[in-house]
Amino acid sequence: MKQLTSEAVIGFIGTGVMGKSMVRHLLKAGYPVHVYNRTKAKTDELVQEGAVWEESPAAIAKKADVVMTMVGYPHDVESTYLGDEGMMQSAKPGTIFIDFTTSTPTLAKRIYDEAKVRGMHTLDAPVSGGDVGAREARLAIMVGGEQEVYEACLPVLKLLGTNIILQGGAGSGQHTKMCNQIAIASNMIGVCEAIAYAKQAGLAPERVLESISTGAAGSWSLSNLAPRMIQGNFEPGFYIKHFIKDMGIALAEAEAMNIEMPGLDLAKRMYEELAEHGEANSGTQALYKRYFKG
Repeated sequence: MKQLTSEAVIGFIGTGVMGKSMVRHLLKAGYPVHVYNRTKAKTDELVQEGAVWEESPAAIAKKADVVMTMVGYPHDVESTYLGDEGMMQSAKPGTIFIDFTTSTPTLAKRIYDEAKVRGMHTLDAPVSGGDVGAREARLAIMVGGEQEVYEACLPVLKLLGTNIILQGGAGSGQHTKMCNQIAIASNMIGVCEAIAYAKQAGLAPERVLESISTGAAGSWSLSNLAPRMIQGNFEPGFYIKHFIKDMGIALAEAEAMNIEMPGLDLAKRMYEELAEHGEANSGTQALYKRYFKG
């Protein structure tokens, strides 16, 4: 399989917080990009910048050589790919599908198997890095799929991220993303508690961050999300509702493997409490509100 060239037509479905930035990188590199989003208005800027609007995922699948998806939930992935009007009913043999959505490993394997029967190719490639990583093309991309498909798509993936690793066969990318979310979940509790403690103790949280962010306590969340907590900025780089979905997937997979995850279970319950109080569409850093308000 040959590497993709700039003549390859790319379809992109899901132009939300991260997807919009990803499309912009593809356009900037000269790729023809066709876009679809359930809320059409979210594609207006991209169309003005050169993208082509399509009326449905199926319409994109008919025209694209590569179709990328960044949608909300596994049921969205399933209907987009495998539904009665799903893309696999419309795409031509040889089409490559790359799903950036955090979904289930089981569904990633189903999509791979269906594509294989139809002479198509898939990569499950969930990402990490949030809105900033997407905007700056510094996403970590965790890939599951066949080596030759991965290598063919690598030039395009490099337009979107800097840490791109093939983890194994179909579903491996999703399993790796679960590891990522498990690590973040408990860490976010620690970050929130550290900042709340600093403020309650009468310290300047910004100065505390200067001391602890480069030491053993350092983490992406501490460096990137703690400043937002301090500023009272709870806009989503990654939605709480989507993080709850991810933690639910990870807990289900862990249960199937007979692994206990008490830290993850606690984090999920804390975020669910926030969502019940109207914070589902806030960024994950809004967990801070549970500790300290004002």
